[in-house]
Amino acid sequence: MAKSADAFRTISEVAEWLDTPAHVLRFWESKFSQIKPVKRAGGRRYYRPSDMDLLGGIKTLLHDQGMTIKGVQKLLREQGVKHVASFGPSQIDDSSVIDGTVITMQSAVASDPATDPEPTPEPQGIPVAEPDIVPDPEPATIPDPGPDEVPDPEPATVPDPTTDNVV
Repeated sequence: MAKSADAFRTISEVAEWLDTPAHVLRFWESKFSQIKPVKRAGGRRYYRPSDMDLLGGIKTLLHDQGMTIKGVQKLLREQGVKHVASFGPSQIDDSSVIDGTVITMQSAVASDPATDPEPTPEPQGIPVAEPDIVPDPEPATIPDPGPDEVPDPEPATVPDPTTDNVV
């Protein structure tokens, strides 16, 4: 039997849902103070649905949108947790469990193209400036000095410990 949508999840469940290693989730906890899983005896982490939404948004912004950690931190400060969480995947993909019965979204909603409203557009990501790609100019060629053109190294100077003079 599947967990309800409001159930807390372990770090391994969240890692599997996001397809992200557990150590990355722990690292993100250290970088984003807004992620606050409940910790039980022995230090085991349990993530709330709101924590999962935020982690999903952070992953999308970092991995898919190409933002930096500092950029996501700034976005959290300026726009808030709900804004960042809106970028993440939905916790309920194609199906939901009600009283132990799996109800697919397609079977729960009548599909009549004549009466169905236009699909809601997906939230758009933050525009990321594309770097200007400039081809490297031809590398400068440095002539290879011949054996006659290599300068002789200067003799090493060693200080005389008795007089502090360089010999």
